[in-house]
Amino acid sequence: MTLLGPQAHEPNLREALQLAHRQGPFVSISAGWQEREGEIEELRSHVGAAVQDLGIYALTDEIFSADRALRVAHRDRQAQLQEMQELYSLQLSHAMAAAHELFARQGGAAASLRAARRQAIALLRRLDRAHLRAIQRLHAEFERTVQPRSRSGVRHATDLVRQQIASANTVFIAGGHVPILVNRLRLLGGAALFADRPVVAWSAGAMVLAEVIVLYHDHPPQGAANAEVFEAGLGMVRGIVPLPHAQTRLALHDSRRVALMARRFSPAACLTLDAGACLHCDSNGLRYHSGSFQLSRTGSLSEIATRSRAPELL
Repeated sequence: MTLLGPQAHEPNLREALQLAHRQGPFVSISAGWQEREGEIEELRSHVGAAVQDLGIYALTDEIFSADRALRVAHRDRQAQLQEMQELYSLQLSHAMAAAHELFARQGGAAASLRAARRQAIALLRRLDRAHLRAIQRLHAEFERTVQPRSRSGVRHATDLVRQQIASANTVFIAGGHVPILVNRLRLLGGAALFADRPVVAWSAGAMVLAEVIVLYHDHPPQGAANAEVFEAGLGMVRGIVPLPHAQTRLALHDSRRVALMARRFSPAACLTLDAGACLHCDSNGLRYHSGSFQLSRTGSLSEIATRSRAPELL
């Protein structure tokens, strides 16, 4: 698997394919673009090869149109997820406020302050874990009661997508709307869709491959927000929290915010994915990287430790 930064203005997909010796045929998933799904002329031009879009957004829309019971169950689950997110955000806001104050505090007994900071981080981790487990339980209940892949429309669409993926050498997953992308992929089987096909994903596409999807924006128009566990990812890449658009969405100059985020999601590594970045991974984690940095516990951006060098990967 290869994770890339945004491709809109400084694409490096072609270079990543060359590095990994990947050639066509290629298929793409652009469901996160919603109504713009399949508008991949620029992608084809950049790659310099034929790319077939799988049309997953349109396929799943057809499923929902034909299967009212599934549509209602899916809508109800999304409403539950939204309420859970709101309650989690409320709890998180208070815990984060205390953590920020503790990390900004100076003077006093150093040992006591370190202990208080550790306790604040532990509370954040408990909230994150509890929220993620609740999300996973809700998805498991949906699978048990609705049994989406036993329904004829889902089964037909899944078989079609799997056949198209099986005929390709590499699968591209573009960015876009994170909830739409992960929900539509999960409906059709999630990680099982890809079998042993190499996957190259960027922006939101990279986020959905991780074990957990974290949303973040330190300076939105309404003011600084807290990074939040938003969803369970597909779990195809382990031990990594991908951070697309890190330079524009995170206050990387603020050592306290960087340290807090790195410690909160440890032992997973928070890795930046800005334009030009490239991470090569397998199911055990990161093997090789270029143009990416890790948020460190000390509040700086550090070089990333990997299990192998580029020549060994190739």
